[in-house]
Amino acid sequence: MFRLDGKTALVTGSATGLGQGIAVALARQGARVILSDRPGEPMEESLGQLRAVTTGDLPEPVAIDVRDLAQIRQGAATALARWGRVDILVNNAGINRPAPGLEVDAANWEDHYQTNVRGGFFLAQQLAPAMIAAHWGRVIWVSSQSGLIGIPGQPVYCSTKGAVIQLVRTLGVEWARHGLTVNSVAPTFVETNLTRHRLQQPEFRAFVLGKIPCGRLAEVEHVAAAAAFLASDEAAMVNCHTLCVDGGWTAW
Repeated sequence: MFRLDGKTALVTGSATGLGQGIAVALARQGARVILSDRPGEPMEESLGQLRAVTTGDLPEPVAIDVRDLAQIRQGAATALARWGRVDILVNNAGINRPAPGLEVDAANWEDHYQTNVRGGFFLAQQLAPAMIAAHWGRVIWVSSQSGLIGIPGQPVYCSTKGAVIQLVRTLGVEWARHGLTVNSVAPTFVETNLTRHRLQQPEFRAFVLGKIPCGRLAEVEHVAAAAAFLASDEAAMVNCHTLCVDGGWTAW
């Protein structure tokens, strides 16, 4: 079950962390995975992990800074020209730079929305026509439990993830008749480069663990497995959905 043989996937923000884990999970299920991250980000570690679970030549990574519309267009065109198709898009690239509401400035606001919302939307817009022509496609966002609840100190991040969840619902409705599904995975805290500094603060870590009924953080593999499921044929009737991987945080 959940095999992805013959499918090509593009995963943004896949140099490290959740993006890297999702790329490996998709490759393990048989997909040909195109790694993508900002220009200059080292991809050797992710490429090495892909080599460990796949055979044959790996696609060359495609550099895309999702804040740059020109790079989005060029990156999508490059992927389609090289491989003829992108069946699965995983919009993982994102940032979280916490600031209380009274301290948020315009630069913080714009950077979050350009990275977490706008970039994924316009990349999906570039790749969806080919999926529509093929009558099969998967668009998967990495949203967050923060799109469903409020977390003090990060109003901008939470609002971007809420926006992603609404994009998933609306695009999924628009594109369903063409054989596409649009979904998101909403993890709780996972210890990655994005979160490690905050989770090393005893008070914040205690707050997080106190909110998760099972009493532990999620792991990269938990989130990656959810994404692999949403990419599969078995998830054909899962659409416009946000799959929480949160240990129960959002239930109370």
